[in-house]
Amino acid sequence: MANPNKAKGTAWESAVRDYLNGAHGLVDESGALRDPFNPMNIRRVAQEGSKDIGDIHAVPFILECKDVKNPAVPTWLRQAEKEARHAHFPYGVVVAKVRGKGTAAGRAHFDVRTWTRVRTALGLHPREAADLYGVTVSARGLNTGRWYITVPLARFAVLLADMRGVFREVR
Repeated sequence: MANPNKAKGTAWESAVRDYLNGAHGLVDESGALRDPFNPMNIRRVAQEGSKDIGDIHAVPFILECKDVKNPAVPTWLRQAEKEARHAHFPYGVVVAKVRGKGTAAGRAHFDVRTWTRVRTALGLHPREAADLYGVTVSARGLNTGRWYITVPLARFAVLLADMRGVFREVR
């Protein structure tokens, strides 16, 4: 891969995919998928150009992965939501790498509207959800379009399992 930034981004996407698959018991001890045809496997997807469908599909979430020095979370969240719509997934989330830390320390960012929909689907009061998933809130200024909710990637893995349980019950 000639572009070092592209290689860095691909490595982060792969690390997130592998971490979440491991956290959900979807891989064996060698790291291979237990069932390659399981629709619950977390997968990196091919880029789709102007109709991009996110970096990782982790049903019911599209994950847009970012490994950059200068964060632009509100912009990234708009991108993630757009890509979720393109892929016909209900939720778009950004997963950002934390410099000098392992994959589990990454940060999953939700816009306020998406977080509210997720929390409501789980049947959780805001305080209960915050305590359960280690939420931090970024609410700078009066422009609510720039506010967002953050959870550590390790807690996002738990939230993903909880959401998948809700979706199984609905079926």
